[in-house]
Formats: sequence, structure tokens, C-alpha cells
Amino acid sequence: MLYKKRLVALAVSAAVMAPFAAHATNGMNLEGYGPIATGMGGAAMAYDNGTAAVMNNPATLGLMDEGNRFDVAVGVLGPNVETKTVAPVPAQTFSSEGDSYVMPAIGWARKSDSLTYGIGVFAQGGMGTDYMPGPGSFLTGMAAQMGQTATGTTASPETVTQLQAFDERSELGVGRIIAPLAYETGNLTVGGSVDYVWANLDLQMLMAGQAMFAMMNNGTLSGSMVDALGAAFGPPGTGVVHDLYGGYFDFSDDSDFTGAATGTGFAGKLGFTFKLSPTLSLGATYHSKTNLDDLEGDATVTMAVNGDSGYFSTGAPNGTPTDLFIPLTGTVKVVDFEWPSTYAVGVAYVPSERWMVVADVKRINWSETMENFTLEFTADAVQSNGDFGGLTMRASMPQNWDDQTVIQIGGAFKPTQNLTLRAGYNQASNPIPSDTLNYLFPATIEQHYTAGFGYAFSDTNEVNFSLTYAPEVTEVSQMTGLETSHSQTNWQLMYSHSF
Repeated sequence: MLYKKRLVALAVSAAVMAPFAAHATNGMNLEGYGPIATGMGGAAMAYDNGTAAVMNNPATLGLMDEGNRFDVAVGVLGPNVETKTVAPVPAQTFSSEGDSYVMPAIGWARKSDSLTYGIGVFAQGGMGTDYMPGPGSFLTGMAAQMGQTATGTTASPETVTQLQAFDERSELGVGRIIAPLAYETGNLTVGGSVDYVWANLDLQMLMAGQAMFAMMNNGTLSGSMVDALGAAFGPPGTGVVHDLYGGYFDFSDDSDFTGAATGTGFAGKLGFTFKLSPTLSLGATYHSKTNLDDLEGDATVTMAVNGDSGYFSTGAPNGTPTDLFIPLTGTVKVVDFEWPSTYAVGVAYVPSERWMVVADVKRINWSETMENFTLEFTADAVQSNGDFGGLTMRASMPQNWDDQTVIQIGGAFKPTQNLTLRAGYNQASNPIPSDTLNYLFPATIEQHYTAGFGYAFSDTNEVNFSLTYAPEVTEVSQMTGLETSHSQTNWQLMYSHSF
């Protein structure tokens, strides 16, 4: 009993310690949860795939053997993302430095007669990039250099150099602590779970002044800070701000374990499995949309402007224009960030003890949560923020993601009693329209080729491993004119102990 209590305590403590930053695969979801399922394309609706059931279909948890099962896993996601400028802009390539993300997971379950329960801690998914410097820095610098700004002012060479030095990165991670319950009666098993969900986000993003003014004109950039900025505009001698070269949004703690903006909430899952015959099983599940708080944290917004040198140094305008970088400290809120609902159905065919074939169809409803990405920045009411102190800026960037259909197929073969070999394929449509594709969030992967194995050292100890290769997808954004390519090589390793 003491041993089991320690396992549960370890599972709970892992929820606090584990970093869950991930890159996009099926949109922002992983291509599979647990190496047993991932080795077979991620299909997991209708057979026992360990405690990863809490992320896949909680009803399959009831298919485990009587007793306890403890799983501990680690996964590494290896994205390769590049963004290139295309004609007529000078050719330049930006490579994301975010090429390796470690993702642990842990789960425990106990089956007693017809009832199975437990706890699990798993990464849901995410996405991100890390450019040094970023493509937006290049485009903003080019715009300022060529006078393609709010009023056509040409920035000084020093200002352009500083604009082109800005790093850009994004890192979104979503994880869950999951409490499942499954009940088996005859050929039918039903299950569900209550999920505690948390999300972390780091973001460093540079926007060109001409883009910011276009957003002001169409109402997607608004708030009291924007009103004040508009009121301050005017030519030398009449206004204290003469042009806007760009704005840099920065909330990032540069940690692998946390994000600068965080939020928590709840979700739930329901599912069932039904044994149609001794060799054929059917399974299905529904995952609810999350109910998350807004993601909140400390932030800095830096505005690159051409303004009145006297006003910004002494408070008294002198009519002399100069280039300035104005940093504003404050807090940021990512408004109405949620994870979408999902439903899936699948089958498992086991013609003999050596063979199994599985297939799932999944629908991820991105359109219900990824219509807009909205940031709200409030400047601290402190002297260093000047007249902007206490004011708010709200930026809403259209996303308009499409719902995504995912096909997952795979099979397993046991050449010996102890060894299982697996292979699979995962196909998903790209959910991001080209007119809203952003190089900071390239969730464009479409295909995954997977393989894996399991080896049982004894009746109580085994390991499972999966390897995924996602071929490169290249898209040109109609929004920025940049070409982004994205491929991945991922793996998962799990140790399981039954007792």
C-alpha cells in the first residue's frame, strides 16, 4: 500500500515539475499520445494502450489487466523550421533555433473487478519557434528604411539596424492533470475523465508600423493607448510623434519549465469501447472544449518612433524630430484562449495473438477556438511610462483556422512472445489558411510516418518506443509574403511496471 501511495504522489509532483512545451503536429495537438499508439500512427480508440488512454479514449483504460499499472515516459520533439524572404524582397533565410523539446509524461491506473481509476499527467500540445533575429525584424527594418511607414518617414541607419536585431520567438505549451474512471460490463466499457488544464505562452513579436496603422484603421488595434498615440501624431511643430516604425511585444521568461503568460481551467472527456466479436472492437470518444482563464503575465511593449526630441527628453516640445525607442512596462492578457473540442471513432482488429490492425478517424474543431488571437496590454501607471501609464492597447489578429480531419492507421506484429513491432501513418489537413499563416506559429504539418517497438522483460516490466518522421511542408503566407517550411523528427520512450 505504501508503494502505491508513493507512485500516486510521484504522479502528482510530476505535474508541478514537468515542462510541457510542444510543437505543432496535428495542428497544435501531438500526432499521438504514448509510444504504443504513436508507433501505430496515433490510433488509440479501441484497444489497451496503457495510461495514455487518459489522453486518447478513457474507456480503453478499462481494458487493462486486473491490478495496477504505472507508466513513466519521455518524449523529444525535433522540429526543423525555416522562414525565407521571397522576391521582390532581398533573399534571406531565418532558421528557428527551437529544434528540441523534452516532454515527460506519467500515469498510474488500478483495475479492480469492473472499475478502473487512476491519474495521469500529459502534454496536450502546443507550437512555437525561436528566431535570432526574426523575420519580422527584417521586414520592419526594410519598411522603415524605404519609408513605407505610417507617414513615410525614412528611419536612420542606426534605427534600421536596431530594428533588424530584434529576436522573435513563440512557445506555447498546454498540459493536463487527468483523473479518469472506466467501468466494464460485458462487451461494453464506458469511461470519462475530469481534466485540470494549464497553458503557458512566451511571445516576442515585432510588428511593422504600417501594419499597426492598417490594424488601427480596421479596428483590430484599439484601446486608450492607441487613441493617445493617434492624438499625439502630427508633423514637427504640431505633434510629438511624427511616425511609427514598429512595435515589439515581449513577454518571455526564457525558461523551459514555465511561460510568462499563464492560465488554468478545466475540461472533460467521455468514451466507450465495444467488442463486436472476439477479434473486432469499436471505440469512440468526445473531448470537450476547455474552459481556461485568460493567459496573463508581465510584459514590455517597445515602440520605435520618430518623435519630438524635446518632448521625450524634458517634456517640452522643441519641434526637432528624432528616432526613439520607447519601452513600456506593464501586463499582458491573451484573451479567450481555449483548446477545441475533439471527437474520434476507431476500430481494432486482432486476427491472432501475433497481429493487430488499428484505424481511427478524428475531427478537431479548431474553428471554434482559433478565429482570432487577441492580446491586451496595459501599461503600468509609473513615471517611466510617461503619458502612456495606465493606458491599454488591444491587438486582435485573425487566424480563421479550419477544422481538421485526422486519419490514423497502423499495425502491430509479435515475432516473439516478448517483442512487438509497430508501424503506422497519420494524415491531417493543414488547418491554417495561407492568408493568416504566421511564421511564429507554423502549425502546418500534414503527414507522419511512425514506427516503434515494445519489449517485455517480464510479466511486470516492459519498455515501448516510437519514432515519428513528418516530411517538410512549405507554405507562403499571403499576410507577410514569407515562405515557411516545417518538418519534424520526434520520439517517445516509456517504461511500464505492473503489480
